[in-house]
Amino acid sequence: MPIWVMLLLLFLLTVGLVYGVRYYAQCFLMDEPNHRSSHLYPTPRGGGLGCVLAFTIAAFYLYLHKRLMLNELELVSVSLGVAVIGFWDDHRHIAARWRLFGYGIAALWAILLLQGLPKLPLPLGLGTLYFGWSGYALGLLFLAWTLNLFNFMDGTDGIAAAEAIFVATGLAWFMQDINANLALLALCLAVVCLGFLVWNWPPAKIFMGDVGSSFIGFMLGVLIVLFSHTHIVFAYIGLILFAVFIVDASFTLLRRIVSGQKYYEAHCSHAYQLLAKRHQPKGHLRVLLGVILVNLGYLFPLAALAFKLPDYAWACLLSAYLPLIYMAHTLKAGEK
Repeated sequence: MPIWVMLLLLFLLTVGLVYGVRYYAQCFLMDEPNHRSSHLYPTPRGGGLGCVLAFTIAAFYLYLHKRLMLNELELVSVSLGVAVIGFWDDHRHIAARWRLFGYGIAALWAILLLQGLPKLPLPLGLGTLYFGWSGYALGLLFLAWTLNLFNFMDGTDGIAAAEAIFVATGLAWFMQDINANLALLALCLAVVCLGFLVWNWPPAKIFMGDVGSSFIGFMLGVLIVLFSHTHIVFAYIGLILFAVFIVDASFTLLRRIVSGQKYYEAHCSHAYQLLAKRHQPKGHLRVLLGVILVNLGYLFPLAALAFKLPDYAWACLLSAYLPLIYMAHTLKAGEK
């Protein structure tokens, strides 16, 4: 089957699955607005289940057609465990400590399959950093953080799906001439998120839910580490492409910790949430379009420059993060 046909069928499958989940969620999984919400009306959640199912089917298809290695399929299987926890949390709230424990086990399993983090050439010819066993600990923290930050950032219509499409497509674009099969796996993730975006574009008909946000965030982290083992420049590229979410979630959390707030409680003080409220009634759409503009107009060119000049990828990374950190500070993200 031609690749474009497979991707088209995957897109249509996702659209159909999310439609089916929406019908179910309207009866059993309605998200009621509260003082922390960015939406005004009851909306079904859990639509990310359609993404999980469609991507899993695609991964098995790629494996059966020799386009995916067994260890790569195992990584998708670990991600399914993350989705199960998210699905259960959508239906019956799981205490944070148990949820984090489950996510931690999944991250540990995945980083063991990935064999830790690859060696990292230091900038300015300062040598090479070999992580050793610390690479497993740092990798575990990275996967756990990408999972959680994606969950934190899934708070306005379309933003999480659009970010996942951008990051996964960007990774696929730069990987296509190095390992076409890995590029196709990333592209499948982008396509299922595009299928979900049909229903999540502002005003959203259904929300992703923890089942989707945890799975997709985890898979993006896995892909970044997996691709980095192919070429270390993908560590920089992945972090650059993911910069909007990483900066907003990390800066907000750190400010809440430093200011003595109960950082573990739900809140609505991320930069994107503040912008959405400021620009009501079309705040969701404006934030979504703004994120797309920053991604395509600023971060993608920096990722391309890092790919072309890997010795200066660290400079591209700094150029991506510093303006976003300044923006988060200016918007007072994380303040009471």
